[in-house]
Amino acid sequence: MPFKFTEFPGLAVFEPKLFEDSRGYFFESYNESIFKEAGYDIRWVQDNQSSSGYGVIRGLHYQLPPYAQTKLVRVLSGEILDVVVDIRAGSPTYGKSFSILLSASNKKQLFIPKGFAHGFSVLSKQAEVLYKCDEFYNKESEGGINFNDPALNIDWYFPVEEAVVSEKDMQLPFMKDCMNTFTFS
Repeated sequence: MPFKFTEFPGLAVFEPKLFEDSRGYFFESYNESIFKEAGYDIRWVQDNQSSSGYGVIRGLHYQLPPYAQTKLVRVLSGEILDVVVDIRAGSPTYGKSFSILLSASNKKQLFIPKGFAHGFSVLSKQAEVLYKCDEFYNKESEGGINFNDPALNIDWYFPVEEAVVSEKDMQLPFMKDCMNTFTFS
């Protein structure tokens, strides 16, 4: 099975089977039947792609119900530290963060269920990130947590004083003050 399940309920790392030969490589970045076999019956409705330079931090973002999004994140070029925070009240991992290196070379993808705040830092000179969503973007349901929340103590793999962060993300509240209606079930 290409999934590695984490201690965070529902959060999984997807490692597609890679076929390599003298021409290069081939892999299925998504196969509905493989995901269904793992218990993920997802209808993807939107793909998002970003390009960022070294030191950029994007996040930590989420959308509130009923527009909450499940995401499948992968890197097309470069390398990132992908980070999620469990914000589902009652979850055994509530308030904890999980991080993983995703890169064009390792081909790993992170499957993020609803109820997680998501962000990433760019560790290579440039990185292109693509992620699938099972709900459309809805501006009114935007939520977020400040990337530098001392209670989360996330190591972004470079000094946060050097980070390139949007003004909007700089203004996000700490987790204790964020708008959140997620509950673990």
